[in-house]
Amino acid sequence: MFARTREPWLRDALADTPVVMIVGPRQVGKSTLANLVADLGFTYVTLDDPDTLYRAQSNPAGFVAAQRLPVAIDEVQRAPELLPAIKAAVDRDRQPGRFLLTGSANVLALPKVSESLAGRMEVLELWPLTQAEIAGSSRNLVDEFFEPERWDDRFFASAFPIVEWPKISTTGGFPEPLARQPKRQEAWFQSYLRTLVERDARDLANIEGLTQLPRLLKLLATQTGATLNVSSLSRETGIAATTLTRYLDLLKALYLVFTVPAWSADLEVRLARTPKAYLIDPGLAEFLAGAPGPSDWDRKRRQMEAFVACELHRLCTMSEGGVELFHLRTVKNKEVPFLLETRGGQLFAIDFEPQNELPPGAMDRIQYVQSIAPEAFVGGVLLTPSGTAKRLDEKVITLPIGAFR
Repeated sequence: MFARTREPWLRDALADTPVVMIVGPRQVGKSTLANLVADLGFTYVTLDDPDTLYRAQSNPAGFVAAQRLPVAIDEVQRAPELLPAIKAAVDRDRQPGRFLLTGSANVLALPKVSESLAGRMEVLELWPLTQAEIAGSSRNLVDEFFEPERWDDRFFASAFPIVEWPKISTTGGFPEPLARQPKRQEAWFQSYLRTLVERDARDLANIEGLTQLPRLLKLLATQTGATLNVSSLSRETGIAATTLTRYLDLLKALYLVFTVPAWSADLEVRLARTPKAYLIDPGLAEFLAGAPGPSDWDRKRRQMEAFVACELHRLCTMSEGGVELFHLRTVKNKEVPFLLETRGGQLFAIDFEPQNELPPGAMDRIQYVQSIAPEAFVGGVLLTPSGTAKRLDEKVITLPIGAFR
């Protein structure tokens, strides 16, 4: 059992909101987290049970009325017809903490859902485990990045946990593979993808040729960190661009893929620029990528970028400061892999180096951010597989991957 940072967030939400929904990929612990608040007296039902699902789909209003409140309804995406019935029940009685829902798909993005429960529901995202959660810590390094006062002599003298790289990347953050041997981890990922394609994807979408989804996922895995160019993906997969767009929307709705938008000081330009796409777990990405390519260095860089992207994405969703994750690429081909921005507009740049020895110009990309946004720039970090924390200049430091723990 891993302690989840989301548990106190969940309890706070249930104390003042009528409906709380925990969403995220399958097998990340949503049901386990929901059961942790059993002391609040929730009745538990799951729509993975065929009889329960049939009753929910055939008579949503009657199903909701028959529940002993408060109730936790698991895998609600299997019967999105329940949401209007829950909305009606909440409108009759807005007492907080009446409904706790979990979903392995973004039901609010589905076209057959006409009611959104806006203003009545709080949504909490739950992703695979962070490195801190695996280590039994509630640390959020993203929030710490915006507290440069922490970077004192004691910080640089402290010892960071030694991690087995790239083992932590290829294992990922799904709870079950963490307890398995490498060969059994592969079997788990294979079964996981089969379930998603054969059941969940077909439940959510009426798209021909869903057997091509694994092919698209594999391509995304081998192109980790590439901008999301639908035309290019269409040429490489042979899937029509319109179908491919629907595939990508489906993968995002299933929480298999997340995107990192491009940053620009001009908000209109920011919205127009192409995002990057990542699979939601580096272990899953490594399983799909398969055998090493021609360049071992390229593989190391892909592994590290997938790991850092997933870790930052998870921490941003739990940031107390409302931090968002971006990437930066300019028309002059200046590229910064990751850029964090607070609600107040403060910026923190993140780069990584697959080798422990820093090459000449290792700080160039981070310093470029400082040059274009000097007033907003708080600092930057260069991540390496192992080593110690070092100050590279007044606002830039280097950290080992172990710092995430």
